Amino acid sequence: MRTFKYLLIGLTFMGTMKMNEVTAVPRNPLMFEVNELVKFNELNPEFIKFTTEEIIRQTREAIADISKIPAGARNFDNTMRAFDLAYNRFSNVFNTIYLMAYTHPDSAIRNQCQASVDELSRFDNEIALNEDLYKATSDYSKTQEAKQLTGFKKKYLNDRMRFYALNGFNLPREKREELKAILDSMTTLGLEFSSNIAAVKDVLELEEAEMDGLPQEYKDQHRTENGKYAIDLSYPSIVPFFQLATNENARKKLFMLYLNRAADKNLDILNRLLEQRKKAANLLGFKTAAEYFIADNMAVKPQKVWEFENSLLEKIKPKVEADYNELLEIKRKYTGDPTASVINEWEYRFYLNKLLKEKYEVDNQKIREYFEVDNVINGILEICNRLYGVTFEEIPNAPVWHSDVKLFEMKSNGEVVARIYLDLYPRDDKYKHFACFGLYNGVKIGEDYQIPTAALVCNFPRPTDSTPGLLTHDDVVTFFHEFGHMMHFVFSRSELASQSGISNVHEFVEVPSQFFENWAWNYDALSLFARHYKTGEVLPRELYDKMYAARNVCSGIDANKQIFYGLLDMTYHDKFDPQGKETTTDALARLQNQIGVFKYTPGTHMQASFDHLVGYAAGYYGYMWSKVYAEDLFSVFEKEGVMNPQTGLRFKNEILSKGSTEDENEIIRKFLGREPNQQAFLKSLGIKVE
Repeated sequence: MRTFKYLLIGLTFMGTMKMNEVTAVPRNPLMFEVNELVKFNELNPEFIKFTTEEIIRQTREAIADISKIPAGARNFDNTMRAFDLAYNRFSNVFNTIYLMAYTHPDSAIRNQCQASVDELSRFDNEIALNEDLYKATSDYSKTQEAKQLTGFKKKYLNDRMRFYALNGFNLPREKREELKAILDSMTTLGLEFSSNIAAVKDVLELEEAEMDGLPQEYKDQHRTENGKYAIDLSYPSIVPFFQLATNENARKKLFMLYLNRAADKNLDILNRLLEQRKKAANLLGFKTAAEYFIADNMAVKPQKVWEFENSLLEKIKPKVEADYNELLEIKRKYTGDPTASVINEWEYRFYLNKLLKEKYEVDNQKIREYFEVDNVINGILEICNRLYGVTFEEIPNAPVWHSDVKLFEMKSNGEVVARIYLDLYPRDDKYKHFACFGLYNGVKIGEDYQIPTAALVCNFPRPTDSTPGLLTHDDVVTFFHEFGHMMHFVFSRSELASQSGISNVHEFVEVPSQFFENWAWNYDALSLFARHYKTGEVLPRELYDKMYAARNVCSGIDANKQIFYGLLDMTYHDKFDPQGKETTTDALARLQNQIGVFKYTPGTHMQASFDHLVGYAAGYYGYMWSKVYAEDLFSVFEKEGVMNPQTGLRFKNEILSKGSTEDENEIIRKFLGREPNQQAFLKSLGIKVE
């Protein structure tokens, strides 16, 4: 087997050039050496298409080389590590192209990336169902060396064999071909679903009277040439509108538009996707798609998820009722109607904002003035420095895909150990939510180590000529959440790419992100960066105390919403027939009216833009599951000091850097020194525990 020190080294993009013109051909930026800075600004569709085809060819060749090794000559390096390295090279290209498909400003590049993602995803399915590779792994598992493996090597082999079992290698060949066709269909449908959401450009046009309650700055940003106002569906536009617009009809119109994003296309796609997932599960011997997707998770079986979610639903019920009644008091006071007994979903943020402002004296617009986006970035980096002993250096004039993007190198003892990209603001055709995109996993390659690289894709308010980008405190919490993912990814020091970064079982992936949210609520942490954008004044302790006192206002309602999302996902994958009479909207309305705080609004189809249904099939429950672990882990910092560097380094070394080299339950138990429990989680919601 050849060794690959460099990714795609030796490839030459020829295109239609003649041989004597080769020297004039620019170097393909996807042909980068290990740890070389990728020149995203030099991408073009031809480079992407060529590299897609070439990495598929190279990966097939590498798998063929592995497969040719005689059974008696197999060892960990020439079989297991060889595949890990080959798949790492494939993933590097795949991840880069995937990120560009959702963030690059050039439509021609985005379109080619979308086509390449589809092609690479289909090839990924081919790898998963490659019989020769399965036989090579199976043959190695029977060797004396394999039987004596320990540590991460033993776990990797066991995980691969379990992966093959769950991918139908007990099926006859023709059934595996059928499975591959189904998986390919699922891939295409999932990509279409996500792309349709990203492509939404709907706006709500409003008159002057419908903008009452909104600040002049907001109105100036949304005023059109005809004197009306165009409200797009990005977070920086909708959140202030729902909080501040006094015109209830305008809020409802925006709510209806927002909850119908991509519904014209995605309702059909979702139903077809659920149908294909059920077919795949049935083919593999599972009754439901949920049984299949959860089989390799901590929960193992759907019944455990149902029990977990329904148990939490019961535990938070008193808090939900108290939250709702508190909102009703504000509504009755505001409307002058003492008989008001219902809060509609499009009223929630409006009355929550009034509740915070009037009863708890928390003014979200005033708080924003202390969270200028660059200060927040610098603050997070400083907190990571103090907790984890790393520094960050911004790279000027970095070769990024858009002028909004910042690149930082993370250093430990002066050595570059990771790179992070921050793509901060909304733009047309860009991914609409907030997410950490892993690019290059940490992995040992010969004597070198491929440093982890990831990108945070955000949609924060863009700075204007008159004001910098100011974040709500909710935005700050979101930033910390995604940065928690980032630190989990880049602190990895696994030898194998397959065990690096966020390669953990599903329920563990959200632990470091939800864990890190707690620093957005700690005054010592906030005082490092929360400064008024005009005066430089540090966030006053009095204002912070009011924020903290209001932290659990409507926490029961918010927890109920997360449980509802998890149960909707489970319903679609465990108790729904895509070919039956009930539609996905019927199931949504039924469940929301049964357990939701706010009743279903007829004519809405939120499932059409619920992108997690693609990425977290029967897995959204993991947010709440991991939240329990996250709060339990944070309780250690509460005891030992939230900014305690010794505890921070222990967390980095025992949790963040492990990847999936060890069993996640054992990782958590070791750090806690005991079995995890729900007490810290319930306490974090403001629920008293005995």
